[in-house]
Amino acid sequence: MGFIGKSVLLTLIALCCFTSSVFSTIAQVPPVKLITPLPTLPPTKAPIKAPTLPPAKAPIKVPTLPPAKAPIKPPVVLPPVSPPKFNRTLVAVRGVVFCKACKYAGVNNLQGAKPVKGAVVRLLCKNKKNATSEATTDKNGYFLLYAPKTVSNYAIRNCRAYLVKSPDAKCSKVSKLHGGYLGSFLKPVVKPENATIIFNKLKYSLFNVGPFAFEPVCPK
Repeated sequence: MGFIGKSVLLTLIALCCFTSSVFSTIAQVPPVKLITPLPTLPPTKAPIKAPTLPPAKAPIKVPTLPPAKAPIKPPVVLPPVSPPKFNRTLVAVRGVVFCKACKYAGVNNLQGAKPVKGAVVRLLCKNKKNATSEATTDKNGYFLLYAPKTVSNYAIRNCRAYLVKSPDAKCSKVSKLHGGYLGSFLKPVVKPENATIIFNKLKYSLFNVGPFAFEPVCPK
């Protein structure tokens, strides 16, 4: 046998040895168990998505304008006010005189009082001559007294009216009601239609006083 034949023979022997070793190895490997497949879970529900709102529009801002300056008005110049006209007139004074009820003797209350006829009322104006004048009451206790012609409504603040005398001895004490004893201030009549009277063709401004009253003599 030549060299080539020996080489081929050795190759075949080696190949047979390798093949037998491989088969013996496979026979020793234990059989592989099949793996049981895992149970399939039902598909989970997809999470509920919150509805997406459209983006809110930004509030429209009103453009702020700078405050307008008020137009400067020139000051209004008013004409000078002339003082009210005050016509000089003569003075007349009116009022009523009562006798108080015994229930209210010494109290400034005329409830139940009776008018006094023939009572004397005096007006005293302290001017340069201290002018005076008197009047008597009628059956209703009413009197209307005309001041001397030297007295005008310009100087009326210097005049006072007094209750002087009663014709009834049982009701003759002058009370202090409305200044009948100390002297009463004259109050001008408010209503223009009644504020003046005409006497002997002369115009008089009319003033109010009182009412006045006498204190009664009451049984004890």
